[in-house]
Amino acid sequence: MNRVTDTCIPEEEAMRRLEKALLEEWIAADQAGERYFPHEFIYRILRSGRLEPYYQINPRDSWVYAAMEANLPIYVPGWEDSTTGNMYAAHCITGEIRHVHTVRTGIEYMIHLADWYTRTSAECSIGFFQIGGGIAGDFPICVVPMLHQDLGRKGIPLWGYFCQISDSTTSYGSYSGAVPNEKITWGKLGVDTPKFVIESDATIVAPLIFAWVLGW
Repeated sequence: MNRVTDTCIPEEEAMRRLEKALLEEWIAADQAGERYFPHEFIYRILRSGRLEPYYQINPRDSWVYAAMEANLPIYVPGWEDSTTGNMYAAHCITGEIRHVHTVRTGIEYMIHLADWYTRTSAECSIGFFQIGGGIAGDFPICVVPMLHQDLGRKGIPLWGYFCQISDSTTSYGSYSGAVPNEKITWGKLGVDTPKFVIESDATIVAPLIFAWVLGW
């Protein structure tokens, strides 16, 4: 759902096929007065099977398909700045989609995340494993200081650990390359929170870590 170039994913063979399926779901929800998050529309398409004729790999090897089967919440901050976000805006402009909020917003994502974190952290510690940088990482990690500082809630635990795979140059004052200790003063992590930075290519390191965790 993020922005891609046509050197990576062909526009006509991939993105426009996805757009057609998305548009059907967007219009159906719009006309029914229903609203869903961006990832929920993707789940609806996968469950419908309308893209199955175009599958080029076994769906059992797709992380998106696995997330759909488990109905995992996927938080997509800044979805508006994406290829599918641009498509959605265009169809709102043409009037095919009447209500711009048929796709739920990033603020609603944060509200949903705050509820999920509050409920889940009461039962177990939650770690933060960040792959890369930018808004996709900084948006969810901020749920903790938001709960503490903006809502004034007591007893909300900090993140249980922090680990980041990054190829950014390490530096203070940088979102993507900031050392973990910089997150302490923001209230995202504690002084004693276990912190790790792996400076490498995430496409190599992340699968190795996942395989180790899963015992493969």
